[in-house]
Amino acid sequence: MEAFFRTHTYLVEHTTAPVRRGLMDEIDWRDRLIGIKGTRGVGKTTFLLQYAKEHFNTHDRQCLYVNMNNFYFQGRGIFDFAGEFYNKGGRVLLIDQVFKRNDWSKELRKCHDAYPDLHIVFTGSSVMRLKEENPELNGIAKSYNLRGFSFREFLNLMTGHDFKPYSLSEILSDHEHIVREILPKVRPINYFQDYVHHGFYPFFQEHRNYSENLLKTMNMMTEVDILLIKQIELKYLTKIKKLFYELAVDGPKAPNVSQLAFDIETSRATVMNYIKYLADARLINMIYPVGEHFPKKPSKVMLHNSNLMFAIYPSEVSRQDVMETFFVNALWKDHKVNQHSHDKHYIVDGEMKFSVCDASVCDSRHSYSNDTYYARYNTEIGKGNAIPLWLLGFLY
Repeated sequence: MEAFFRTHTYLVEHTTAPVRRGLMDEIDWRDRLIGIKGTRGVGKTTFLLQYAKEHFNTHDRQCLYVNMNNFYFQGRGIFDFAGEFYNKGGRVLLIDQVFKRNDWSKELRKCHDAYPDLHIVFTGSSVMRLKEENPELNGIAKSYNLRGFSFREFLNLMTGHDFKPYSLSEILSDHEHIVREILPKVRPINYFQDYVHHGFYPFFQEHRNYSENLLKTMNMMTEVDILLIKQIELKYLTKIKKLFYELAVDGPKAPNVSQLAFDIETSRATVMNYIKYLADARLINMIYPVGEHFPKKPSKVMLHNSNLMFAIYPSEVSRQDVMETFFVNALWKDHKVNQHSHDKHYIVDGEMKFSVCDASVCDSRHSYSNDTYYARYNTEIGKGNAIPLWLLGFLY
């Protein structure tokens, strides 16, 4: 136990989070069992350590961070360890990568039932389905998702400002006023291209090649998150990776499932399952018409965020595809995004029509439809139902 406390103290003392994540204030920390899900690279470990730093003295033994990667936990379960921690006065246990234990959900349930004053916060992969696959946690575990940086968080980090997030309704009704408050302080458009290229994953701050680092992260998503959590045999890994690559280079469009099944030498049903796993891992997004959902074939598959596009096929990236990918990713956290019958058009929350377009192209039409919002790129400002696309990066 002493070794874990020493590690905890060192990690907390050396944790720096130049941008405070908005999720920190969304969580009700009074809950006894809290799950933080998120894809690799979005900063879940830093998030846990930052929580410890904000709420406890560095040497306060009521709080302890542990990582299930530690080989110690191959020989000892979470329940026994939590019991020893609890009996020594521990009250908040932060468990990183909980899924590395096969019986993690049953162990957490035992902790919840046996130690009434113990609070456990655990992190896991976005591939995990906490309630659907772990019924023992129903009703007692609260689940949250930590995403990569929003454009707002990236801008705050790069400029030292503290711009606040806005709801979609606030942006749609008051975007002209919001922009007038932001522009005197900074020109967001000067940072927007950097964000869509390398701003989503916090590790862009590290002194390493970002694209190479992202490629390694993507491989870990498939090799560990998908295979381990979904219990898929290793021999199928190359099929999943090839499918992901084929979907990526095809760009945002409806997948040809029959052709993909032929290319990776498997069945159509397996292709659809693999597509779902890739979506769960936050490598792709599946877009459906209103009222449709998996297991039907999506009307469009696109990469989860624009950074992935530049890592996989930088020489073939379409500006329009990048902007649509940004649009969907920015709205994905709190809104339902569906495909409209027209290309480049989307339905948000079942009723609002959006068109993603180049400002100069939009303006050349001379008129805008009153029933559609236009998310325009290559511009800083908007008017009426024409909104600067970058401002949707302020949704969280």
